[in-house]
Amino acid sequence: MNKLLIAAIAGTLATTSVLVSADAFAATTTTDSKAKATAKRPAPARRLIKRSPKAEAAAAAKTDPIPEGAVKWSCKDGTAFYLKGDMKRDTIVTVNWAKKDYKLPRQDTTTGADRFHDSASGMDLVVIPTKAMLFSDKDSSRLADECMTAEMAAGGAAPTQSNALIKPAE
Repeated sequence: MNKLLIAAIAGTLATTSVLVSADAFAATTTTDSKAKATAKRPAPARRLIKRSPKAEAAAAAKTDPIPEGAVKWSCKDGTAFYLKGDMKRDTIVTVNWAKKDYKLPRQDTTTGADRFHDSASGMDLVVIPTKAMLFSDKDSSRLADECMTAEMAAGGAAPTQSNALIKPAE
């Protein structure tokens, strides 16, 4: 009986020591992993891999410069576009919107508004005597509304073809 009692005590001690050591090992590994997870590498003070001049030139080439002689049209929501061309006589005008140039050909209208629309790009510019609106056919949205030049904001009319046809009364 003594041998049986000694064997039972030895087995119990061995089992508890294994469980205690496993719990202790698990506790140290979780605290270490938490410490590793919270430690972050500092951001470099400067760029380690410099961009090549070719890559910088390619990034700059993606944006079109504002055309020379373009007129700024400021819109009500803080946006603006630049328009190059004479709306009174040109059949194609250039609109610079979101750093990209769009060539918009004139479309005939029955309302007297000047409309310039390019079906390939989906850009649509409609100009009436009091304002201009820029639309996108791609997602059926109005990109800019109530756009005016500085002259229009001062009280002048839009430089449209319909306004050029109106003869002043004498």
